[in-house]
Amino acid sequence: MTPTENAEQAALFQWAELASRAHPELRLLYAIPNGGLRDGRTAAILARTGVKSGVPDLCLPVARGGWHSLYLELKRAKGGRVSENQKNWINALNDQGNKAVVCHGFEQAKQAIMEYLDGEMP
Repeated sequence: MTPTENAEQAALFQWAELASRAHPELRLLYAIPNGGLRDGRTAAILARTGVKSGVPDLCLPVARGGWHSLYLELKRAKGGRVSENQKNWINALNDQGNKAVVCHGFEQAKQAIMEYLDGEMP
């Protein structure tokens, strides 16, 4: 059974906590709670207060390799579709000097973070 996106993200944050001993900047990794189902009233309040559809799931606000920050759109290891709105955000973030990528599963996200921190991400 393929883990859910939430399970993949929880595993990533568990790993980041442990790996922060060697890479203290991982303590800056945070989730952007833009997803999930909400009732209409809550969705309207969130929209008025700045929540925007399509923003990537995670941000590591650490400059590396000429980029300002790393943004990750996390999908399940198998399945999960990137919406047009998500693609637009990823392109716009990249255009502004950030590195924004789509990762399928915990392992791919961990690899992307480590490549970014080591300055090896193309």
